[in-house]
Amino acid sequence: MSKHIEKLKKQLLEIAEVVNSFKSEAVQVRIIDRLLDAIAENDKAEPEGPEAFVKKVHRSKNGEDDDQGSHGRKKPGATKILNQLLSTDYFNTRHSISAIAEYCKEHYDSDFKTSELSGILLKLAKENKLKRERSNDNNRFEYVRA
Repeated sequence: MSKHIEKLKKQLLEIAEVVNSFKSEAVQVRIIDRLLDAIAENDKAEPEGPEAFVKKVHRSKNGEDDDQGSHGRKKPGATKILNQLLSTDYFNTRHSISAIAEYCKEHYDSDFKTSELSGILLKLAKENKLKRERSNDNNRFEYVRA
């Protein structure tokens, strides 16, 4: 097993510079996730190889595999949830990014970082679906239906 981990470490070191060139931590995690999946696919013949390691990494909180094949659906992403919120009356009042993230956590069981939401909200503002206004209280942006 340690032989496989050493091989994995070496491979990760080789790609570290490329992965770290992405500023978004979410993008970095997804790249590593895909690479680990690819390594697992290539080494399927080895029962205790990287595939076993990848499966351990993908365990969800309740102990089930996080694979989406036969285990159920993936949670909707930030774009989908924000578009769903646009179809409701949520944006009839002004909300900060942190308030939107908290609302998504409470009502959609999706724990988004504000950095994950900010780009999507800016895009929706540029598409004139939302207005982006500075708050007089804290000088931060708030979003309301356009």
